[in-house]
Amino acid sequence: MKHRGQTTRPSPRDKWSVPRVGFVSLGCPKALVDSEQILTQLRAEGYDIAPSYEGSDLVVVNTCGFIDAAVQESLDAIGEALAENGKVIVTGCLGAQPQKILDRHPQVLKITGPQRYEEVVASVHEHLPPKHEPFVDLVPAQGVRLTPRHYAYLKISEGCNHRCSFCIIPSLRGDLVSRPIGEVLREAEQLARAGVKEILVISQDTSAYGVDLKYAAQTWRDVERRARFFDLAQGLGELGVWIRLHYVYPYPHVDKVIELMSDGRVLPYLDIPFQHASARIVKLMKRPAASANTLERIAAWRRVVPDLTIRSTFIVGFPGETEQDFQELLDWLREAQLDRVGCFEYSPVEGAAANDLRQTAVAPEVKAERRARFMELSADISAARLAGKVGRTMQVLVDRLEGDIAVARSSGDAPEIDGTVRIRGASHLAVGSFAKVTITAAGAYDLEARLVR
Repeated sequence: MKHRGQTTRPSPRDKWSVPRVGFVSLGCPKALVDSEQILTQLRAEGYDIAPSYEGSDLVVVNTCGFIDAAVQESLDAIGEALAENGKVIVTGCLGAQPQKILDRHPQVLKITGPQRYEEVVASVHEHLPPKHEPFVDLVPAQGVRLTPRHYAYLKISEGCNHRCSFCIIPSLRGDLVSRPIGEVLREAEQLARAGVKEILVISQDTSAYGVDLKYAAQTWRDVERRARFFDLAQGLGELGVWIRLHYVYPYPHVDKVIELMSDGRVLPYLDIPFQHASARIVKLMKRPAASANTLERIAAWRRVVPDLTIRSTFIVGFPGETEQDFQELLDWLREAQLDRVGCFEYSPVEGAAANDLRQTAVAPEVKAERRARFMELSADISAARLAGKVGRTMQVLVDRLEGDIAVARSSGDAPEIDGTVRIRGASHLAVGSFAKVTITAAGAYDLEARLVR
C-alpha cells in the first residue's frame, strides 16, 4: 500500500487464501479519509490489504485532480500500477474527468469519482470476488487508518458552496454536504476510545459546517447539539484529546470557538486559507470573507489567546497580480505575523473560472521570484516567533524516534505540514505519548527541547 508518494518495493507473491487489494492514496487529508473508508469496507468484507503491487490481486488508485501537477502525479501512479500489477481501479477527484484517464490508460478496469465508496467496493467485487463471508469483527473499532495510531483525521463534510475562481473542487466534489453532528461526534468518541490522542478536523470549509443541514440538532451524551461549528468544537472538546481545526474561514462566528481555545478545550491552532491579501486579487479570486478586516480579527483573537498559532497558504502570481498587489501581501504578512505559512505559484487548472479572467498572466520567472521573497519573509517571521518560545515549558506529542532523539510536536504543529520539537536523550519515550519539555533552542521552523524530569 502506498500513501502520498511513499514507494513500496514489490515482494514475492505467495498464494494467499484471502483476496488481496493494493492501494495507492494520493492528495490531501480529505482524500486520505476517503481511502480509509474504502479500506475499512474492504477489510469488513474479507479482503486483505497488500503492501506491494506484486502481492496484490488488484490495485485501487485514489487520485488527486486539483492542479495540473497533481493530475500528472495521478496519471503516473496509474501507469505504474498498471505496469507492476495490470489490474487497476481508479477513484478520487481525477476520476471525475474519466476521459483524461482513458486517453492515457484505456486498460483500467473501472473509473469512479470522489466519494463513490460503494462503486469502488462493487467494482472490486466484480473483478476480485470475496472468497468467504465477511468477518466484521476483524476490523478495528476505529476502522482502517492510514495515519499513525495516535492521530486521525475527522472529515465533517464533503464539497463546498464557494466558487473561488482558481478552484474546481465544487465541480469534483459538489456543494457542501455536512454529516449529522451526532454521527461526527460518535466517530470522534470511538477514535478517542481506540487510543487516538489527536483528532484533526477537516473539510473544505470547516466554519461553514451545518449550513446545509439548517443546523439540525441531535443528541449526544444526553445533550442536544446543533450542527454548527461552535457546537461541534464544543462537543469534540469534551473528549480529552487534542482537537486541531483545519480549513477555517475568518467568519465572525469563529470568535466563539476562540473562547474554547482560551479554556483549553480545543488546541490554540487555526488553519485559515487566506490565499492573498490584496483586496483586488482576493476579489478576482472570489474568496469568501473577502471584505473582512482580517488583521483586526487576528489581533482580537490573539488578545483572547496569546499563544494562538495561525497557519495559512497563499498563491502568488495569480492572473493580474502586480508588484503593488504583491507588496500589499508582504505588508499584510509583516503585520499579521502568521506562525506557519505555505506558498504556491499560481498554476492554471482546467475548468477553473480564473482561466477566463481578462487579466495579464504573470511570467513564470516572476512567480518564482515572488514566491522566494514571500518564503524568505515568512521564514524570518517564523524564526522570530519560535525564538520567543525558548525557555518555555510545554506539552508535546511524540511522533517517532530517531536514535536517542524523540521527534514530537507541540500544540502549534500539525503533522506533516508544520514543524517539530526534537528532544535529545528521550529514546525511552513511547510513540504516541505526551511529554513535558522545556524549549532550549529554535530554528526557522523547528524547536529543540529537553525533558522536564
